[in-house]
Amino acid sequence: MTSRYIVVGPESANAAREVADELAVILTEGGTFTRFSALEGITPSEAALTPTTALAATLEAIRTADTDTVLIDGVTALDARTCDPIGWNLDLAASAQAQIVLVLDAEGASIDLLEEEIRVFAQRAAAAHATLAAVALPAALIEHVNADALLLPLPLSRAQVDALRALPEPTAVTPLAFQADLIDRARADRQRIVLPEPEDDRVLLAAAEVLRRGIAEIILLGDSQTVFARASELGIDLSAASVVSPSDPQLLEKYAAEFARLRAKKGVTLEQAREKIQDVSYFGTMMVHMGDADGMVSGAAHTTAHTIVPSFQIIKTAPGVSIVSSIFLMLMKDRVWAFGDCAVNPNPTPEQLADIAITSARTATQFGVAAKVAILSYSTGDSGSGPDVDAVIEATRIAREKAPELAIEGPIQFDAAVDAAVASKKLPDSSVAGHATVFVFPSLEAGNIGYKAVQRSSGAVAVGPVLQGLNKPVNDLSRGALVEDIVNTVALTAVQAQG
Repeated sequence: MTSRYIVVGPESANAAREVADELAVILTEGGTFTRFSALEGITPSEAALTPTTALAATLEAIRTADTDTVLIDGVTALDARTCDPIGWNLDLAASAQAQIVLVLDAEGASIDLLEEEIRVFAQRAAAAHATLAAVALPAALIEHVNADALLLPLPLSRAQVDALRALPEPTAVTPLAFQADLIDRARADRQRIVLPEPEDDRVLLAAAEVLRRGIAEIILLGDSQTVFARASELGIDLSAASVVSPSDPQLLEKYAAEFARLRAKKGVTLEQAREKIQDVSYFGTMMVHMGDADGMVSGAAHTTAHTIVPSFQIIKTAPGVSIVSSIFLMLMKDRVWAFGDCAVNPNPTPEQLADIAITSARTATQFGVAAKVAILSYSTGDSGSGPDVDAVIEATRIAREKAPELAIEGPIQFDAAVDAAVASKKLPDSSVAGHATVFVFPSLEAGNIGYKAVQRSSGAVAVGPVLQGLNKPVNDLSRGALVEDIVNTVALTAVQAQG
């Protein structure tokens, strides 16, 4: 695991640079080491005018370093007069999960003023979900200053750096950190993802971005001359993409024969299968089923039903799973939650709800979320009654029986699931209450309302819906999807395909 440190000096750029130089000398002796600028790969103007995009670019440059230790030189007021350097450094530290080393010149400052400065900086760091690990001060002041951070006397010695290294790594997961981790997971074992809608420019732009960043292999369904001509007009490079014609006679015949076999009990003839397979959603789904692709992403230009119905007919559910469902990955400011099922099943039975809970936990785990499952209700424990509560009680019993290794609680109200203070009163002996990360709603109505309420009121980024329970991954896009949304969905589909 890579350790990351960012050295910031609000008062003195020179003092911060001197400390970073000292730190670099010692860190280079402890394994592989790379040093970056907090504006790596971007300009100060980009940081000011397009901060989200610019921060993502810098974060990717830093995270792709294959090294034991990363040292980042924080932005100073002189580096970036047009943006907020402290805010930039804190946002980068939070998303890079980097320890902050604050350097204070302290010349002429009173102890009270120094302590106040440290306290204010720490509060601002906490608000940004960044970690102030250490404060570097002249050695003569160290014994007089109180702070909730490691105090490093200047000049630095090896013992002090060892103490810094021994501190626990930051654990907050910002939306940018999650997305960067998602890309890293996809890159680690590149999968073949088929995109059946190359007539949509957003799909082509996303495909080019996926290929440029090495996230996945891309298969586009369409006429190669048309695809590459449009790519040229858009100024993008799709030379590494495979373009497969959905009219290819050999593939059409192979896929039609298999589809007719799969749907024989429904009375589908080979001739009917040939006609059905000419639909790009069916053609792409057959590619996945037959092993010619590892996953499919569609929906930018088609309805949800058009995208996912073929997967129900062709790919079907994974062994031991009775129902296809969905989750949204809710990227909160400092953590990731999973909400299911918010997109597929209107009124699941207790047995289906139990399967949704188990599958949601396993999907969340795939994306690095430590699963603690709350099956939600308007009742916590035995505080309420009624058929809806009884259904959740039964679902919880079945889920625990089928997956005893999972931490599952239900019925439980949302506040008791996320608030430790509420949980201590309502379910004091629960390992899930107050710490839930996977939330299973009792109906589609509740789930859809719930995820949108959280998304709109908290500013959370909702990634999904992620279909789960299929033998192989197929995911649906919103028809209003942005290029970034398509890139993220390709990445998560690739991670699902890794198994």
